[in-house]
Amino acid sequence: MDRLTFLLAILHVYKAICEEIFWDTTVKLAENMTLECVYPPGDTVTQMEWYKINGTDKDHIAIFSPSYGVIIRQPYDNRVCFLNSTMALNDMTLSFHNTSEADVGFYSCLLHTFPHGTWQKVIQVVQSDSFEIAVPSDSHIFSDAGENVTLSYELQMTWQAQQATWEKIQPHQIDLLAYCNLSQGRSYPSKYPRQILSSCTPEGRHSFIIIPQATASDSGLYRCSVKASTGENATFVMRLTVADGKTNNHYILFVATGTVLLLLVIVVIIITVISCNRRRKRQKIIRLKEFWDSKTKAGNNYRCPNSTNQPVDDAREDIYVNYPTFSRRPKTRT
Repeated sequence: MDRLTFLLAILHVYKAICEEIFWDTTVKLAENMTLECVYPPGDTVTQMEWYKINGTDKDHIAIFSPSYGVIIRQPYDNRVCFLNSTMALNDMTLSFHNTSEADVGFYSCLLHTFPHGTWQKVIQVVQSDSFEIAVPSDSHIFSDAGENVTLSYELQMTWQAQQATWEKIQPHQIDLLAYCNLSQGRSYPSKYPRQILSSCTPEGRHSFIIIPQATASDSGLYRCSVKASTGENATFVMRLTVADGKTNNHYILFVATGTVLLLLVIVVIIITVISCNRRRKRQKIIRLKEFWDSKTKAGNNYRCPNSTNQPVDDAREDIYVNYPTFSRRPKTRT
């Protein structure tokens, strides 16, 4: 009897260890990292707790109660805190600082709500570089803010797909948006704080998600992964860019203002150039006039003036002189 109990215990532990943990978000390990846990508004949160999953054990980190406050367990009390525990009861985001490799693993955010009961989100912390660098995009989609954006992927393979997942990829984390078991026609509810609509029909040859009333914060990389029971899989990555109306207005205003200022500068430059050219032309005319005036005066100084009494021709006139006539008498000698 004891041997049977022992064997059953070993089998239970082996099954728990080998069982794959289903995660909602993957976060890159950083010295200061944030584990996001935001419960959809509507229900009343009566209590929540954070713990780290170590195989079959749970390493409790923190607990929060609206009536009794926050308790952070050791050895996390000096490097863990809630970001928003007093402002919004549905936001139980946990902040870590001074992390190490020992913080790699799975974490659970468990909320007790009324009237729907418990709500759990599992976060995986891994050592990795930027997630966006390792995932190149296959297509680029543009949309305006406020529109319903549909991201779809047509299944190209001939084999029957078994499951499909949609993820949003950011530099520091990857969020699971939709998970669908196509063979059973069942979907897994997403813990993503943003509402995402998805399809889960076994007969369909394409998978899609709908982002209602998209905003600029919805921009980024989205990945669709499809797997078959045979082990084959396919992945398609698309980049979504949602234009922000306010940003566009500011950009248009900035461009228009810059264009007007540029035109004003050009007009001022043209007026300045024309004025300088006119001034130079006027100075050149004045200098030329002064030069000719000085040259004319110099020529007049070397020229002999014509006498007004000088006859024009060489005709000569007779000159008559009146003088007395003296008689020639002999002088008397004494």
